[in-house]
Amino acid sequence: MKLSVKYHPAMLSVAIAAASAQSIAASETNNVLDTLEVQGQTYRNTATKTLLDPEETPQGISISTKEELEEKGVESIAEAVRYTSGINTELRGGAVSRLDFFSIRGFKNDQNYYDGLQLIFNDWNLQPQIDVSALEQVEVFKGPTSTLYGSIAPGGMVNLISKAPQQADKHSVELSLGSDNKQQAQFDSTGALSDTMNYRVVGLVRKKDGQAVTSKEERVMIAPSVDWKISENTLLNLNMYYQKDPSMGIYSSLPSKGTVFKSINGYLNKDTYAGDENWETFDKEVLLLGYKLDHTINDTWNFLQNARVMDATAYQENTYSSSLASDERTLSRRAYLTDEASKSITVDNQFSGIFDTGDIEHNILVGLDYLKLTSDIKYEDAIAPTIDLYNPNHSQIIRSNLDFAASGYTSDFTIEKQQTGLYLQDQMRLNQWVFIAGGRYDVYKSTETGIKYGAQTDTKIDQKQFTGRIGTLYELDNGFSPFISYAQSFEPVSGSDRNGDPYDTSTANQWEVGVKYDRGNTTASLTSYQIIKEDVLTRDPNGSAYDKIQVGEIRSRGLELEIQKSISQELTLNAAYTYQDVEVTKDNSGIQGKTPIWVPDQQLSTWLHYAPTQSKLSGTSFGAGLRYIGEMELNAANTGAVPSATLVDLSIGYDLAQLSPQWQGASLQLAVSNALDETYYSCYDESNCWFGADRSFEISGRYEF
Repeated sequence: MKLSVKYHPAMLSVAIAAASAQSIAASETNNVLDTLEVQGQTYRNTATKTLLDPEETPQGISISTKEELEEKGVESIAEAVRYTSGINTELRGGAVSRLDFFSIRGFKNDQNYYDGLQLIFNDWNLQPQIDVSALEQVEVFKGPTSTLYGSIAPGGMVNLISKAPQQADKHSVELSLGSDNKQQAQFDSTGALSDTMNYRVVGLVRKKDGQAVTSKEERVMIAPSVDWKISENTLLNLNMYYQKDPSMGIYSSLPSKGTVFKSINGYLNKDTYAGDENWETFDKEVLLLGYKLDHTINDTWNFLQNARVMDATAYQENTYSSSLASDERTLSRRAYLTDEASKSITVDNQFSGIFDTGDIEHNILVGLDYLKLTSDIKYEDAIAPTIDLYNPNHSQIIRSNLDFAASGYTSDFTIEKQQTGLYLQDQMRLNQWVFIAGGRYDVYKSTETGIKYGAQTDTKIDQKQFTGRIGTLYELDNGFSPFISYAQSFEPVSGSDRNGDPYDTSTANQWEVGVKYDRGNTTASLTSYQIIKEDVLTRDPNGSAYDKIQVGEIRSRGLELEIQKSISQELTLNAAYTYQDVEVTKDNSGIQGKTPIWVPDQQLSTWLHYAPTQSKLSGTSFGAGLRYIGEMELNAANTGAVPSATLVDLSIGYDLAQLSPQWQGASLQLAVSNALDETYYSCYDESNCWFGADRSFEISGRYEF
């Protein structure tokens, strides 16, 4: 049986991982091992769950490496992907950091993945987050991804790849100071514990003021992991991730008058806060425990089991606005609290095999995955004192005066979700052709039981769905690889119509055509796509204002361009461009023909990295980036617009070993975000807008040994 070099690592990664570097003689295999050492021995490409290179994958995928994130001084996942085409970040502005929200190819997505497993969100406020300091890279898989991952929004997904244990000893400590009184310390240590066991442990402590006045942000994180080579054919990875966020800024919004639009009182400051320091708490704690068992069965078949359990809690005290008075400065508010606890389990079993049929090489993937979430939620709501946005008093709320019983919004209920998916994928190669075909069958169930907003609730979803995917790519000798693909996705829909019939799942499909380029010092991709999401809920014209039917439809069309080029040995360029045309094509609520919110018409980003090697500046690195975020709609009815924004980011690094050999391993870096302090916004509607992140800087000192 003849195996191709490019498919070899996908099927025999465990065997490579189990062998020592000295036992591998072939230079091409050594190159594969280097890649695995960087990404982790159980790493799989997000777009295929194999090690097929992104340049060979017939669907859009973008990767941000650890080095790129460090150079930009990235602190959040939103910051990590803001130089990626097709994705809009900071949907809740710069002051909100407790949740990760994105718009990918025109569709909102709040469901991230960590090492290929879903970080299960309870759809309220308890979303598990992963700190960037624990990551090796961030991968954005564009378009429908249900064939491999089950229920998810059709625009795409973000998969966070953790730092993995390495055999070679490597350690670092880093201290950072920055704007908003930022203080941060982090460390990263990896190496061999024995001939059969490698470890890694990453940790971080951070404190800073939030962007809004009176707010604070704090985080403590530790993430240890161990690789245990049980035998020549079996590798076990044990991993833990613990994060405690005692304070995470604010979540309250501001009206569009005073932010996007000038009110009769003028514009508000970027640090304006509509809440109350006596009623502003967000305390989140997340524990993830997982393992990956990777076993080579024989020369053809391999088995990988990836599993994780989660135990998480979040307690929140917050305010939201109910109306803005005619004086355009007095804001009516309500105070609320949520007390949430989630437990979950998720497991993905993958059998993969490689064999030939004639001249065709097959990489078969058969998978069975399962997830379950149980989340208990308590909610209270009460009238709070009004606030003057232009002369605010942030200490008005008195706890004993809040009358939660009178509101009728008291809630105490439980959410349960279960998803079981069986999937099959065949990844084929015939000479210079790459083909991918896959299908998946999902059974999704969820319930809400208890008291919700003062009334008994007992809602259920029991839906089944098949999704498929097919694509092909041809590798030309000149480095160009044209491709075409078709993919489907689904999202469960809760509730029933006026006749009592439960809703079906909402489905979507995408056609994508493009070309990828990989030659010498340049990689690039140009992609055009169309996504149509069907079975969207809209008003029932024959029912009441609250009755819904599933006849709505949204169409997203776009063009994405990404380029990574080494202009010289010292100068590199990364650039990304996005054009989007997203439209509600079917609706009974008066928004047919409108564009959804949070969808910029165009986006452009560039990053230049300059690291001179032959001059007096040797050891210094310079980075400069520009981000353009196009105009967005203010609300679903498109009665106003959120203006475009152009932002500049800068970084300077210096290797202190250039001063003296005694400083070997020490370095300094300055990173500045939104260097020109541009004011920009995001909005949900006229009453709910947020300021984008203001100018911030960070000075870091690192010592590697």
